[in-house]
Amino acid sequence: MEPLRVLVVSADPLARAGLAALLGARPELRLAGEAEPARAQAAARDADAALWDLGAPPTPPTPRGGADGGGLEALAAGLPVVALVAGEAQAGEALRAGARGVLHRGAGAEAIAAALRAAVTGLTALDPELAAALLRAPAGEAGGPLTPREREVLALVAEGLGNKAIAARLGISEHTAKFHVNAILGKLGAGSRAEAIVRAARLGLVVL
Repeated sequence: MEPLRVLVVSADPLARAGLAALLGARPELRLAGEAEPARAQAAARDADAALWDLGAPPTPPTPRGGADGGGLEALAAGLPVVALVAGEAQAGEALRAGARGVLHRGAGAEAIAAALRAAVTGLTALDPELAAALLRAPAGEAGGPLTPREREVLALVAEGLGNKAIAARLGISEHTAKFHVNAILGKLGAGSRAEAIVRAARLGLVVL
């Protein structure tokens, strides 16, 4: 099996160097490059996944959609991203931006490698402590229960399928698939597919 090519993204050059060394110690991973957040998309051409270090949160915190958050969202639209975060607030931001995995910044090489492998297969990897913190609030109450069709769509979302693939699998239009996905996100109180999968797993709606 070919090593997974991973792009390391961080605003801190020391963090980039440390993560690059960590990846180099894993035979199943290969460094595809290093980049600052602003240059992440340009550097992602030869990567299979990205490891994005969000760094220590600024004081005062920047508003949502700042340089790093916006860059992560743009990169995650076309590449599986595992985010390294300093705490719960950053974890939620990373999930909303589309990260497929969220780990503490102090995560070890084995955990990072496992999260990256999961991300490229369409799965979501979350640090257990961060997952528990993110899911303290009850989910699914305000929006009501999922319909049978929404449960079907949710299962396919959990498999990592996009709207087009879901539509083909269920014999519906892509527009209808998108409508169902949006309805699921709303009912689960989730800001992204990854967050919806985690919330659904906690409710027993899907098995990861």
